[in-house]
Amino acid sequence: MLSRSATKLVAALAITLAAASVSACGNDPEPAPAGNPTAPIEIWVRKPPGSNTEKTHIALAAKFTEATGIKANVTALFDDFETKLQQAAAQKKLPDIVVNDTAQLGTLVKQGIVRDVAKGDIAGGDQLTPAAWDAARGSDGKYYAVPFSAQSFALFIRKDWREKLGIAQPKTWDELDALATSFTTKDPDGNGKADTYGYVIPGSTKRGYLDWYFSSFLWAAGGDYFSGNTGKLSPAIGSDASVTAAQWLKDQFCADKSVVPGAVTSETTQAHPLFETGKGGIYFTGPYNMARFDKNLGKDKYEVLALPAGPGGKSSSLAEGENVYLMAGSANPAGQKKFAEFLISVDGQTIGMAGDTDGNVVRLPVNKNVDLTKVRQDTRWVVFDKVYKEVGKYSPVVPEWTPFRQASAETLNAIVSDCASNPKAEMAKLAEKFTAELKKQGAGS
Repeated sequence: MLSRSATKLVAALAITLAAASVSACGNDPEPAPAGNPTAPIEIWVRKPPGSNTEKTHIALAAKFTEATGIKANVTALFDDFETKLQQAAAQKKLPDIVVNDTAQLGTLVKQGIVRDVAKGDIAGGDQLTPAAWDAARGSDGKYYAVPFSAQSFALFIRKDWREKLGIAQPKTWDELDALATSFTTKDPDGNGKADTYGYVIPGSTKRGYLDWYFSSFLWAAGGDYFSGNTGKLSPAIGSDASVTAAQWLKDQFCADKSVVPGAVTSETTQAHPLFETGKGGIYFTGPYNMARFDKNLGKDKYEVLALPAGPGGKSSSLAEGENVYLMAGSANPAGQKKFAEFLISVDGQTIGMAGDTDGNVVRLPVNKNVDLTKVRQDTRWVVFDKVYKEVGKYSPVVPEWTPFRQASAETLNAIVSDCASNPKAEMAKLAEKFTAELKKQGAGS
């Protein structure tokens, strides 16, 4: 009898050949290969080991096993997750399931390590929001994952600082910038030292963090990454509106000097403590940080507000979340599907929401039958839900988004790191890179 690793290797080769056949003839998705319906399911999640979010995933896996009899083992990885996944693929030791960012879909498809999904065959799939399903669709129109969680972003503002300085909640970008300047210059913590700042920004180029942060402001300024339709795109990143957004970002670093020092090398893991320890008073981030900040800073010391409308005349927020990816080569394709179906069920979504705790792995439910207000008492979640539904916007649909995000992050980082930089010229160069990448991916006009 073949070992599990050998079985997965054979299945992986079969899937690769099937995928090549499908690509060549343009047929509908091939049915999942036959396998052992009782084989254990190995699950990788992009969460810090030992965290409460890992514990929630373990609870989900245990509940799945209880319901189906299929064993499910969770491995939590965080640092260099994508690199470790590539290594597993090279060794033909992929997990059965990966729960990871929606933005990783194109990369995983390009690597050929995920199965496509027949949307109509997913039990409960018709109960998911259309927007969530859109985040599981590739540039070729096929689905390569099952949606699991959604999220939007909002401003976390030191309410105690704002009220001490007698400043109203910001309703415009100018008012937001003025608040950031006041936090930087008017000693809001009252310690007599010039040691506070306005904006906390994860400005590292690693994993494209600065572009990830910037995207909401880009759209609110009326800018965009591309114009045109999927498959026939042209760069819009060098447009006047996009340059306005880049200039705004640079001004915070260079003119107003209202950004916490060290931002250009900060990832989110370094940025979070800067807000909760009183170094910066304005942080545009996700709802998953509320429980952490409530504990480490105090719920009464900050407020959560939607980003005000920008120069483009409207507010915006990056819409993100996580998908359930069914990895190639699984010894138990039927179990993969059942696990995905469990995660999107009312029970799975409710467990994943983890009430008002910091163990939440479902930020906003993708199942329309789950009432957020009945699972959570904290009304701040409603802010994120409203933002997601009204102005949430997912990253553009291209064969592989990662090269664009990385190029953008590197350009933006260079702009804010050099106060003599010319945003218009740098964004024009970025547009040229976008043109070349679109051509490379066969997605340009």
